[in-house]
Order: sequence, then C-alpha cells, then structure tokens
Amino acid sequence: DRRVWMEATTLQKAGYEVSVISPTGNGFDKDYEIIEQIHIYRHPLPAEESSVIGYLREYSWAINWQFRLAQRVWRERGFDVIHICNPPDLLFLVAAWFKLFHGISIIFDHHDLSPEMYEAKYRRRDIFYHGLRWAERLTYATADMVISTNESHREVALKRGHKKPEKVFVVRSAPDLSRFRRMPPNPNYRRGRNYLIGYMGVMG
Repeated sequence: DRRVWMEATTLQKAGYEVSVISPTGNGFDKDYEIIEQIHIYRHPLPAEESSVIGYLREYSWAINWQFRLAQRVWRERGFDVIHICNPPDLLFLVAAWFKLFHGISIIFDHHDLSPEMYEAKYRRRDIFYHGLRWAERLTYATADMVISTNESHREVALKRGHKKPEKVFVVRSAPDLSRFRRMPPNPNYRRGRNYLIGYMGVMG
C-alpha cells in the first residue's frame, strides 16, 4: 500500500521509530526485514476466495496473525501509537486490546468507505452491509484520532463516526515531485483532441 508506505517513511524521517505489520505477497515474502529503517513484520494469507466463507476465513486469519505480530512487536520494540487503516474495518479488534490493557493511542487512517463499496458492488443492503456499518462505527469509537483521505471521508467521520472536528484531519496522498521530470508534450497522444487526461494508479 503506497499510502501506508509513504506515511511510514515520513514518520521515520521525522524521527519516529516505525514498525509495520503487513501480509506477504508481490515478491515481499520475508517474515521480517528492515527497509529504509522501517521494521516490517509479515504474515501469510490463505488463498483468495470470492465468497462469504472465503472472506470470513481470510479476515479471521489476518486478524489472528496481526494480533500475534502486534504482540511480538510489543515485546521486541514496544510502541506508543497504533496506526490502523482499512479495509477491512476490523483492525480495531487488534488495536483495542492494546488501548484497553496498555493505554496505547489509536489513529484510524480511513482509506475506503466499505459500506458504500459493498453496496456499489453487490447492489444490496443486507446483513453484511449492516455488519460493515457496525465495524466502521466500532473503529471510529476505538480511534483517538482519524486521518481522512479527503473532505467527503472527513464528513463521514464527523457525522457517521461522531468524531469531534479537532480529532479529524485530511491527509492527502501525493507523489514525490523530486522523482518527476517534465517532458515536452507529445501531440500524438491527443489524436487531434483539445484535452488529454491521464490516470496513474491502481483500479482493482
């Protein structure tokens, strides 16, 4: 997740010690390694299944592993703040333990509107939709502070999450401009049209 990685490296450059818990995949299969002074702990994931049982298995597996790895980080390095993001909106289950028994502060980095994504994908508001609303509400209730990706997400945090305005901040993702180089325009791409829009990112 590029956003999470940029947040981690920004914190490290600001003087914080950062540990990240992540699933393996895409060539990153070491259980533990240090990259750019970030301590990375990884866990395996079961094979993906596009079914209710598959999702339940994947999420329960992930939550179990992430709790175990959080306990390991706590023993080996310690921490003062847990930064969780979504989807899924279930990481409050891991974070709440440390808040309850160790007084750790929690930041919720709200990436996706999971209930809306579910409704758009499946075109229904069933028990799973309301389960996502319930999980989202508990995540907000657990969080001491919320980071929103944009103003519409911030509005959800204020209204649906009942967070105080001073506890919700918009933090946008942006590329490192030092890695970009301006090139002369290529009229071939326009194909005779006045405007050209380019998209860089992931849709999936």
